[in-house]
Amino acid sequence: MNIGARPAPRRAWHAGGWVDGDRALPEEVAVAFTYDGTAHAVMMATPDDLRDFAIGFSLTEGILSHADEVEVLEIVPLPTGIDLRFWLRADRAEALGARRRRMAGPVGCGMCGLETLSQAQRRVPQVGAGVRFAPDDIAEALAALPEAQRLHAETRAVHAAGFWHPTGGLLALREDVGRHNALDKLAGALAARAQPAGEGMVMMTSRISVELVQKAAMMGATVLAGVSAPTVLALEVAEAAGITVVGIARRDGFEVFTHPWRIEAPQLSSASTAKLASQCSPM
Repeated sequence: MNIGARPAPRRAWHAGGWVDGDRALPEEVAVAFTYDGTAHAVMMATPDDLRDFAIGFSLTEGILSHADEVEVLEIVPLPTGIDLRFWLRADRAEALGARRRRMAGPVGCGMCGLETLSQAQRRVPQVGAGVRFAPDDIAEALAALPEAQRLHAETRAVHAAGFWHPTGGLLALREDVGRHNALDKLAGALAARAQPAGEGMVMMTSRISVELVQKAAMMGATVLAGVSAPTVLALEVAEAAGITVVGIARRDGFEVFTHPWRIEAPQLSSASTAKLASQCSPM
């Protein structure tokens, strides 16, 4: 069984009768982020890929600029959860201390501990040009996700964030009970291999919320695709950051909401264009 799952006894009603047995369910534990001995945030998360989660969260929340700003990272199991203990490089520790003095309390997933409503719409960087994709690329990326979603195959209860490269295919995928956590884990996995997020497409098995767009911008991702619809605020932030948002991504199609120039349909030949025109002409 996957490290992030545990069997739970259950009674199922099936085909007109009761069936006793076990169901694999995802783990969910409290994960604390502690920087230089000071508690910063506590997240509920699936307890695997924790090093990726630690680095990815720190990067997407702006606590780190680069993964090499961490001198020591300890993953410490405790009776009440897991503590991710960071010891930062001196210059980054000083910058984090200044940030703490400006905050009323610790931050969680980008919204907790803020002093004013305006801070909820934090500034995110402009992303680069990235690469362009054909519609078939999105279909191929979607098709690659299920086989890699091992925890979801067991539990049917977790989200996934994947990174698809136009020449390398699905390079990384991470899962978690929280969609934000899954994206943070993916960010950490890409940082570990020094893979720029702008060279491919980030795929989410969830709706696209504003927090996901903010984290994608911090990663430098230029295309963010999800199987569900985005929110209005997510699109406003994506438009400003230069991110292409693709939603309602299914096997038979998708919808592009922002910066559609990165998704290019193949050019039709002159013969195909003429045939299509004749089919559309009134009789």
